[in-house]
Amino acid sequence: MIHIVGAGPGDPELITVKGARYLAEADVVIYAGSLVNPSLLDFCREDAEIHNSAHMTLDEVVEVIARAETAGKVTVRLHTGDPAIYGAIQEQMDTWEKRGFEYDVVPGVSSFLGTAAALRQEYTLPGISQTVIITRNEGRTPVPEREKLRSLAAHHATMCIFLSIAMIEEVVAELVAGGYEETTPIAIVQRATWPEQKILRSTLASIAEQVKEEEIDRTAMIVVGDCLDTEYDLSKLYAPGFSHMFRDAKS
Repeated sequence: MIHIVGAGPGDPELITVKGARYLAEADVVIYAGSLVNPSLLDFCREDAEIHNSAHMTLDEVVEVIARAETAGKVTVRLHTGDPAIYGAIQEQMDTWEKRGFEYDVVPGVSSFLGTAAALRQEYTLPGISQTVIITRNEGRTPVPEREKLRSLAAHHATMCIFLSIAMIEEVVAELVAGGYEETTPIAIVQRATWPEQKILRSTLASIAEQVKEEEIDRTAMIVVGDCLDTEYDLSKLYAPGFSHMFRDAKS
């Protein structure tokens, strides 16, 4: 059996109970060493076979798993955050299905949620934004034309931008060209939930210079939108004049 497990954003206590249990039971663990906190390996048995996929190709990963499957062993494929978001797991699952391997997926806390916790920020404020766009700037991996930052910026929703901090000047230019004002608030969180977590808050007009000054060039989430600094409507959920199936309205 193969378990794809989301490791969470960094803090080892943010892995799910099921994910930690699978790590403790695994005979073979393949983890994304460039991003996953190595402290998570403390959940593993001392005799577990550990592989760092940062140094492996897809074929090499599949070969390790194939050997484990042939031997009747349990494998955990440990991905950072939640594996469904920029986890490159689909190609792995498709390969395993062709070989008849059984697998399941354990979700994890994505870094965009770890970032919200670090910022102590709700992304969906009433009257401001009810939509969160998860995206990335185009780099070596192409982005469809309709999904480029310039197009998405037209929605003025809360945007969580992955894998793009090294291109912060281009990100800002695309967002402004798409309709965001230069005064729009923006936050950068590097290594959210890790001990060395770093937070920058600014506006689109000045964030690029701050990122350079702080030498942030990797492992950082970009959040942009008015939710970061604005007045907002109170939720109807707790309003005394709002009734729902669990509570009658109070005058």
